Amino acid sequence: MNEDDRRAVAAQLGRPPRDVHEVAHRCPCGNPDTVATLPRLSDGTPFPTTFYLTCPKAASAVGRLEAAGVMKEMQERLAEDPELAARYQAAHEDYLARRAKLGEVPEIAGISAGGMPTRVKCLHVHLGHSLAVGRGVNPFGDETRDLVGEWWAAGPCVAEESE
Repeated sequence: MNEDDRRAVAAQLGRPPRDVHEVAHRCPCGNPDTVATLPRLSDGTPFPTTFYLTCPKAASAVGRLEAAGVMKEMQERLAEDPELAARYQAAHEDYLARRAKLGEVPEIAGISAGGMPTRVKCLHVHLGHSLAVGRGVNPFGDETRDLVGEWWAAGPCVAEESE
């Protein structure tokens, strides 16, 4: 991650980013919106959330979906639809495989993020996963991506510093 990206992510988060491996996805405005974080932070803490959504506009849009009960509806569908459950299981396995490429952390072995593979717990994680790896991998990430709309349309969440 270059210094401009580091500054943008720090502005998005309101704090310096920790143990970022790389920018995993860029918003159409050009700023990072998802970073890939190492599975063990430099202080030794296990960190299962590999794909971390950094854009506050995207995060706010996701928060509105969560407040509207979208996760509950997704959870109900997950329990009723074996094909969806199989796709969600595959998303869990994808998440674990991608995290393993960044490092093995025994304390979080088998634990992905966002409730996978049996619960729908955090749409921020699912959107970050979908953005980072592309459509067709995480069904709830893709749905969240469609539901949040064009969060960047009103302009970037952080502006470049003027020189």
